[in-house]
Amino acid sequence: MDLIIAVSAIAGALILGLIIGFILSNSRLNKSASKEKANTLKEIELKAEATKQEKILQAKEKFLQLKTEHEKQVQERNNEISRKENSIRQKEGDISKKNEELSRKTAEVTTLKTQLTNQQEILAKKQEEVNKGHQKQVQMLEVISGMKAEEAKALLVDSVKAEANTDAMAYIKEIMDEAKLNANRDAKKLVLQTLQRVGVEQAVENSVTVFHIESDEMKGRIIGREGRNIRAFEAATGVEVIVDDTPEAIIFSCFDPVRREIARLAMHQLALDGRIHPARIEEVVEKTKKQIDEEILETGKRTTIDLGIHGLHPDLIRHVGKMKYRSSYGQNLLQHSREVANLCAVMAAELGLNPKIAKRAGLLHDIGKVSDEELELPHAIYGMKLAEKFKEKPEVCNAIGAHHDEVEMTTLYAPIIQICDAISGARPGARREVAEQYMKRLKDLENVALSYPGVEKTYAIQAGRELRVLVAADKITDQAAEKLAFDISQKIQTEMTYPGQVKVTVIRETRATSYAK
Repeated sequence: MDLIIAVSAIAGALILGLIIGFILSNSRLNKSASKEKANTLKEIELKAEATKQEKILQAKEKFLQLKTEHEKQVQERNNEISRKENSIRQKEGDISKKNEELSRKTAEVTTLKTQLTNQQEILAKKQEEVNKGHQKQVQMLEVISGMKAEEAKALLVDSVKAEANTDAMAYIKEIMDEAKLNANRDAKKLVLQTLQRVGVEQAVENSVTVFHIESDEMKGRIIGREGRNIRAFEAATGVEVIVDDTPEAIIFSCFDPVRREIARLAMHQLALDGRIHPARIEEVVEKTKKQIDEEILETGKRTTIDLGIHGLHPDLIRHVGKMKYRSSYGQNLLQHSREVANLCAVMAAELGLNPKIAKRAGLLHDIGKVSDEELELPHAIYGMKLAEKFKEKPEVCNAIGAHHDEVEMTTLYAPIIQICDAISGARPGARREVAEQYMKRLKDLENVALSYPGVEKTYAIQAGRELRVLVAADKITDQAAEKLAFDISQKIQTEMTYPGQVKVTVIRETRATSYAK
């Protein structure tokens, strides 16, 4: 126990000694730090004083510099103000001068207005006097002539109209004659060159086909028991079979050349085979139809290759092939279209246009005639819609639709197609026209001319290509005869359909007759 107390006392003495030593050491350190701090503060004060003096000098220099610049700016502003004051004083002087001049001119205008007013009053008085004098003159003229002023004015207007109309017709005739001298030669040259470079054979087809058989015994087999074979054949082909007394021949009658061709080939196959009964007839006719369809497609392809036309839709190629079995006024439609295509290509090349587009439009211009459907549309309109359906170019579509003037022509290809179509159809022997239609067209030509006053007789000659009109000499003058010929030609052009052109000749003659008694 005493040992523990002794150890504790020694420990406490040591701790107390350490604390006292630490306190004495801190006291010496604080005195040393105070001296160093005092020295440092003195140095800082000296440096601050030096810096202060330096900053004061810099501030004084900056002040002097700013003062100098400010004085310079003030001087410049004063100079500018002086200049502006001088300019303002000068402008004020100019404005004063202009005001004086304006006042002077205003006074002059006022004087002129006064003079003008006086002149207008004088003019109004004189105009009134002139009007009164004119009325007196008109009244005197009415008394002298026995006509009212309005009647005389109407008579004068009619006289001037007649004179102007006569002068206009003479001027029109002079211009037309001059245009013909320049254009007729070139047009004839172009058409003749085109016709000389293109030539195709003439083809005339009928609405019946004669089928030759080996013997009259075959006729009985074709007719069959109680006519059942011939009835089955007619039902399958849509063709009327005429069996008469003509030796070794039967006749197929139908307006559709495709059906007639199917009937001819089917009958040829049946006659070779010898087995003729309704079931066999239907089988052979069906095979023949497929064969004709293939031949139509092949014909269309061969035609486009021959003409150098590429990219045609398959359905259009098929329509082209069907043209082989169609005719227009006896002219084979495919041959006609090929001829028109070649004519169009030559004419387009001569005119500087694209011959490929012209040839394409020429081949397709009558495509609407080979429709399988019974349509009420004109063939030109239907052909145009067909071409549009199969994405043909707008120039081609318009040329197809406008070649009979059903739609408006928008390109130069349309009149080319129209001209070449007329050239192909107007060739001698190219088409066969029904006699009744031919006579009706000639009669209509004569009636058109007879509808005009002063016409005594009309004669359609040269197959309707010339119309001669005889007029009364006491009713139609020479100048009026020229106008009458022009009017008749325009009416024929707008109201009638005809191949080529119609020449209108008006004949006026004066006869003097006297009798010796």
